[in-house]
Amino acid sequence: MDVKTYYQRIRATEAMITTPFTVVSSLSTDDGGKKGVLVEVPRYVAAKMIVEGSAEIAPADQAAAFVQAQEAACKAAREAAAAAKLEVTMVSSDELKKLTDDMKKLQGGGRTAKD
Repeated sequence: MDVKTYYQRIRATEAMITTPFTVVSSLSTDDGGKKGVLVEVPRYVAAKMIVEGSAEIAPADQAAAFVQAQEAACKAAREAAAAAKLEVTMVSSDELKKLTDDMKKLQGGGRTAKD
C-alpha cells in the first residue's frame, strides 16, 4: 500500500467519526487478535484500526452497554478508594483522660457518687 493513500484513508475514516472518542470492536487477525473485544479509543486511533482491518465501529447498543459498564466500574473503584482511606487523629494523654471522663459522665447520666 502506498503511504500517501494509507494516510488519506485514515483521514477520510477519521472525518466520518463524529465523536472525539468512539467504541470499537476488534476483529480477528492473523497475528492472534480476538474478535469482539470492545475498547474506547480516540477518533484517530479508531480510524487507524479500521483502515488496518483490526477493528470496526461497535454497534450502538454494544457501545452504550460498554460505556455504562465502564462508568459503573469507575464508580465502584472510586467508592473502594474512599472506603480504604483511614483517618487518624493524634490525641495527647491529657485530652484522652478528659474525653474518657466526659464519656463516663454521659453514660452515668451526669450523676456522681456525691449526688
